[in-house]
Amino acid sequence: MPLFQLLLVALIQGITEFLPVSSSGHLILLPSLTGLDDQGQVIDVAVHIGTLGAVVLYFWSDVKLGLQGLPRALTGKIDTEGSRLAAGLIVATIPTVLLGLALHVTGLSASLRSVAVIGWTMLIFGLVLYWADQTGKETKTAQDWTLKDAVLMGLWQAIALIPGTSRSGITITGARRLGYSREDGARIAMLMSIPTIIASGTLLGAEVAVQADAAVARDGAIAAVMAFASALLALSLMMRLLRSVSFTPYVIYRVILGIVLLVYAYA
Repeated sequence: MPLFQLLLVALIQGITEFLPVSSSGHLILLPSLTGLDDQGQVIDVAVHIGTLGAVVLYFWSDVKLGLQGLPRALTGKIDTEGSRLAAGLIVATIPTVLLGLALHVTGLSASLRSVAVIGWTMLIFGLVLYWADQTGKETKTAQDWTLKDAVLMGLWQAIALIPGTSRSGITITGARRLGYSREDGARIAMLMSIPTIIASGTLLGAEVAVQADAAVARDGAIAAVMAFASALLALSLMMRLLRSVSFTPYVIYRVILGIVLLVYAYA
């Protein structure tokens, strides 16, 4: 694959994975609107690995806490901060895994990869994010996250399997409706991305492992590194801005892009 396209795919994935604007939607639109060849599943897996590394590094203290509590959570002992975090992340991931497998097995996931679908989800869920952000209270912090909230946010997250919805955007929407502050809601949403990316990466990785040759592996490594760097930068910037800025700029972008895509799809 040409270096320029690798760079473009990695930047799009890295920048949009954690912003509430849908990375999958942008990656699907890239070949649809530019005429470039589809980057393929190997590159998709690679850039997801890159963004996974970025979120793990940025939230390493939380990740470390969750890993320390994982053994207790797996034995049903949810009595420490780390075990509560680990249990919450496991529970929140289950709806997405189950629905993702169902869509994959039935082939419905492929039928959702259209410009029209992305246009509608960009527009609708952008407005839903605005509503949740403007009306949601700020009575909870990340330390208040319960298993009940994890289940509810997991159900919100499963909706993101529809391209254009945005995994981070819809989970932040759920967090704001539950009363979490912008920064803490985003923090939980980012941590929820870790097991989700691992699950999706494992599924896709198992399928493409037999296809990879030396050239494809090299392209994947390049894409992963570039996605890591761009994701880390975008994540750092968003978390810093959330201390003083709402999600409205992202909503405006989503609404404009959604309208443009719908005009393009139905013209």
